[in-house]
Amino acid sequence: MDVGVVTVDDQPFFRGAAREVIEATPGFEAVGEASSGEEALAIVDALDPQLVLVDVRMPGMDGAETAERISAGHPDVVVVLISIEDPEQVSVAAGSCGAAALVRKQDFGPRLLQSLWGAHRAST
Repeated sequence: MDVGVVTVDDQPFFRGAAREVIEATPGFEAVGEASSGEEALAIVDALDPQLVLVDVRMPGMDGAETAERISAGHPDVVVVLISIEDPEQVSVAAGSCGAAALVRKQDFGPRLLQSLWGAHRAST
């Protein structure tokens, strides 16, 4: 069974690029997308993905709050924060929000997706 992935980003370009990477990676399937934290919560509730990629900087509910709320409501979901900024430039709130990892958008590709899942998937 493929790993269902939801991408949360206010930028349509990155959502499209992430969808292409996910679909090109064996064992993964893009099951949904959201353009805001609020939309992400509803989509995760409806689709029950295994992995959620969340942009750190979004208007309204930011990535850290979105990750914290997804993790609280769905403890088995692996949440990964994504940012164009280097991890050391991202707010410390990102470190305590329940996200499994923080990665740069520039580094996102099939190999990183597979290694993130391998390192952080819930042991069931």
